[in-house]
Amino acid sequence: MSGADEAMAKRPQEASTAPEAAPAGRLRGLRRGARAGALAGALLAAAAAAWLGGLAWFAGHARTIAAVAESRTDAIVVLTGGSKRMAEGFRLLAADRAEKLFVSGVYQGVEVAQLLELAQRDPGELDCCVVLGYAADDTRGNAAETAAWMREEGFASLRLVTSNYHMPRSLLELRRALPDAAIVPHPVDSDRVHLDEWWAWPGTALLIATEWNKYLFARLRGPAGPLPPPEPTSDPS
Repeated sequence: MSGADEAMAKRPQEASTAPEAAPAGRLRGLRRGARAGALAGALLAAAAAAWLGGLAWFAGHARTIAAVAESRTDAIVVLTGGSKRMAEGFRLLAADRAEKLFVSGVYQGVEVAQLLELAQRDPGELDCCVVLGYAADDTRGNAAETAAWMREEGFASLRLVTSNYHMPRSLLELRRALPDAAIVPHPVDSDRVHLDEWWAWPGTALLIATEWNKYLFARLRGPAGPLPPPEPTSDPS
C-alpha cells in the first residue's frame, strides 16, 4: 500500500475520534462549573448564616446595654433623633450630673429655648449650660463634632445619651474620635422600637438590620485614629 493510500485509510479513524473528544471536554467544563457553583453557594450560605448570627447578637447587645450609675461626668452629650433623648439629657443636667450638655446634630435655626420648651423645661433653668452643635448630619459627624467641642472645652469625660439600638455604633465612633476620653453609655428606650421581640415587628426588624449593617461598615474602617474634627458650629447659651 502506498503512502497516499495509508493516509487516506487513517483519516476516517482520526475523524471518528474528534466527536468523542468534544463531549468529554464539555463534560469536564460542566463539572468544574458545578464545583465552582457549589463552592460559591456554600460561601454565600456561610456568609448569610454569619450575618444572621451577628444580627441576633447585635439586637441582644443593644437590648442589654445598661446605663452606668449616674456618676458625674464633665459633659452630657445627646445625639439628636428622638424626644426622649432630649428629655433624658435635660433631666441629667438638672440633676447636676455634668457641667454642660452638648446636643449634636441640631437643625440650623433651632434654638436652646425651643428645645427646652419641647421638653417642658423652664428656659431660665438650664439654658446657661446647654450648647447646640449644628455641623453633624450622621453618627460619624456626631463623633467629630463632639470631639471638637470636648477639646475646645478641655473636658475628659462624657455621658452619651442616645437610643439603645443606636448606642453600639455611637460608642464605636465616639471612642474612635476621643480615644483618651472616658465615655459612659446612657441608652434610652424608644416606644416604637421593640427590641424584646424585634423579629416579630417588621419595622423594628428592618431598623435593627439597617443599624447592624451600618455598625459593620463602621467596624470595617478599622481602629483608625481620631477623626479630623470640623470646626464646631455651636450655639452656647
